[in-house]
Amino acid sequence: MGPDPTRRHVLATGAAVAGTAALLGSLSSTAYAADRTTSGATDRTKPTIVLVHGGFADGSGWNDVIKRLQRAGYPTIAPANPLRGLTTDVPYTASVLRSIEGPIVLVGHSYGGAVITNAAAGIPNVKALVYIAAFVPDEGEQLGVLINKYPGSIIQAAPRAVPYASPDGTTGTDLYLQADKFRAAFAADVPIATTRLMQATQRPFSASAFADVTTAAAWRTIPSWGLVAGEDKAIPPALERFFYRRAGAREVIEVPGASHVPMISHPGITTRLIEKAAEATG
Repeated sequence: MGPDPTRRHVLATGAAVAGTAALLGSLSSTAYAADRTTSGATDRTKPTIVLVHGGFADGSGWNDVIKRLQRAGYPTIAPANPLRGLTTDVPYTASVLRSIEGPIVLVGHSYGGAVITNAAAGIPNVKALVYIAAFVPDEGEQLGVLINKYPGSIIQAAPRAVPYASPDGTTGTDLYLQADKFRAAFAADVPIATTRLMQATQRPFSASAFADVTTAAAWRTIPSWGLVAGEDKAIPPALERFFYRRAGAREVIEVPGASHVPMISHPGITTRLIEKAAEATG
C-alpha cells in the first residue's frame, strides 16, 4: 500500500501554514523599517526620512517628494497617520519611529506637524524635524485655539461633520472637506483634476484633534526646519512664521503662491528643504 494521500496533504498544508506564519511574523516586526540595502538604491550612511501627512489626506500626497528622495538615495517611508486625534496618532507614530534603526529626519505636513512635535519626544534617533505648512504647537496648546491666532484661514468653514461610533460605544465626529470648498481651502494651486481626486479620496479627520492638548514639544531639543506656504488658506502663513520663529528653526523658506499642499504643487522645493535637514544630521 502506498503513502496515504490524505496524510501527505495534511503535512503539506501544515508546512505551508507554518511557513506563512513565520513570514508574517517577520514582516510584522519590520513593517516600517526602511529597506536600506535593496540593489544599492539607498545609502546606509543617510538618515531615514519619515513623512507624516495631515488631515483630509493620506501618504500619497508625498509621492513626488518620495520619488526625489529615493533617487537621492534616502530610505523613505510615509506611514498612514490614523487621524483619530493626538491621543491615538502620537503613540502610533512613535511606534513607527521606534521600529527604525539609525538616524531619522521626521517631516510633518499640516496636522502632521502637531503629531511629530509630540511623537518625537524621547526618541533619540530623531535628529531633525521638518515642518511643511504645519502646526508646531507647544506643551499645553490646542490646535483649535492656535488656528485663530492670526486671520486668513477658511478651513474651518469648509468641512462637513459626520458622526461615527467609537469602539467604546461613544460617538465621535469626522470632518470631510466639502467638494465645492476643497480646492479653495486646501489646494488652490493644484490642477483641478488633481483636486477632484484628492477630495474624493480624502481620509476623514476626527474633530477631536482640534481639542486635544499637546503634551510634548520635541522642537525644544531637536533642530527644526520650516516651509511657509505663501497663499495657505488652511493654516495662515503668519501662523506658520510664528511657529517656526518660536521653534528657533535653523532655516525657513517661503514659497510665494503656494497653497496648503506645497509638497504636491512644489515637490522640488519641499524635497530640497528636507535634504538640507538630512545633510545637517551628518
